[in-house]
Amino acid sequence: MRARIYKPAKSAMSSGQAKTKQWVLEYAPAEARSIDPLMGWTSSGDMDSQVRLRFDSLEAAQDYAKDHGIEAVVTKPKVRKPNVRPGGYGDNFATSRRGAWTH
Repeated sequence: MRARIYKPAKSAMSSGQAKTKQWVLEYAPAEARSIDPLMGWTSSGDMDSQVRLRFDSLEAAQDYAKDHGIEAVVTKPKVRKPNVRPGGYGDNFATSRRGAWTH
């Protein structure tokens, strides 16, 4: 059985960092997906493709894979500098703000 271990990237729809702190072990698909001829839904008989395990550290994920005989490939995350402005969003509503806040 093969799997990959990675740290998920932040959602493109949000500026928050939720669900990006933990490592994820995700199984590789064992069989191809098929399309149901009547409804057009995509299906698969591979139940492991639905499993996503989360770990607090890379070592814990690697230990789990090794203990269960899973061949795992680790993808290291790209380190990015946080984009935090001084004052940030709350500075728009500060009492010491110069000038009126308008849209």
